[in-house]
Amino acid sequence: MSNAKLEVLTPQNSQLIIIDHQPQMAFGVQSMDRQLMKNNVVGLAKAAKVFDIPTTITTVESDSFSGYTYPELLDVFPGKETLERTSMNSWDDQKVRDALAAAGRRKIIVAGLWTEVCNTTFALSAMHDSDYEIYMVADASGGTSKEAHDYAMQRMVQAGVVPVTWQQVVLEWQRDWARRDSYDAVMALVKEHSGAYGMGVDYAYTMVHKAAQRTATQHVSLAPVPAV
Repeated sequence: MSNAKLEVLTPQNSQLIIIDHQPQMAFGVQSMDRQLMKNNVVGLAKAAKVFDIPTTITTVESDSFSGYTYPELLDVFPGKETLERTSMNSWDDQKVRDALAAAGRRKIIVAGLWTEVCNTTFALSAMHDSDYEIYMVADASGGTSKEAHDYAMQRMVQAGVVPVTWQQVVLEWQRDWARRDSYDAVMALVKEHSGAYGMGVDYAYTMVHKAAQRTATQHVSLAPVPAV
C-alpha cells in the first residue's frame, strides 16, 4: 500500500504556510527562546524563496492585538500580501484555503504561533477536510509553555501530522550537494541561520579549503564541501 508520507519533501511537492508570526503572539511564547524561534522561521522563509516554494503568510487581528508580521519575514517576500483573519483557525478563512489550493501542492509545511491553538486547529481541520499532508516545523513554532507546545505536537502526531525541524526541511529540499543551482544560496543561508552548523561551514572553507578570510557582507563563490 502506498504511503505518501514516505516521499521526501522536494521543491516540487511542498508549500509553506507561516501562521501568526507577529510580535504579540511571540511575546506569549515560553516553549523556546523567542529570538532563536525568529531566526528559524526567517531561515525557513529564505529557504522557501531559494527553492521557489509557494508560501502563504497569514495573520490574525493585526491592528487590534497581534501587531504586524516580523519585518525580517516581510523582507524575504517584498510586496507579498499577508492574509488577515479573525478566526484562530486559519483553515476557517476562505482566502487561506484558496491560496493553498492555488499552490497545488499536497504537502503543507507549517510554522506558526501558538502551537497549541493556531497550529493544531489548522492541522487537524486541513487533514479532516482534505487530502493535505501536514508537516509541522517544531522549532519554527512556539507555545505558551513547553508543555503546551509538546502536548500539542504529540496530539498532532497522533492524528498523522509529521514533525520536522526547519533545517531538516531545508536539507531535504537540497538533497544533493551536486545540485549547483541552489548550493551557494543554501550555504549562505546555513552560515547565517544554522548556528554551529554554519560555523562549521565557515571553518571548512577557511581552514580546510583555504578560502580567503572575508567579512559577513562579502560574497564569495563557494566550492562544494561535505555536509557537516
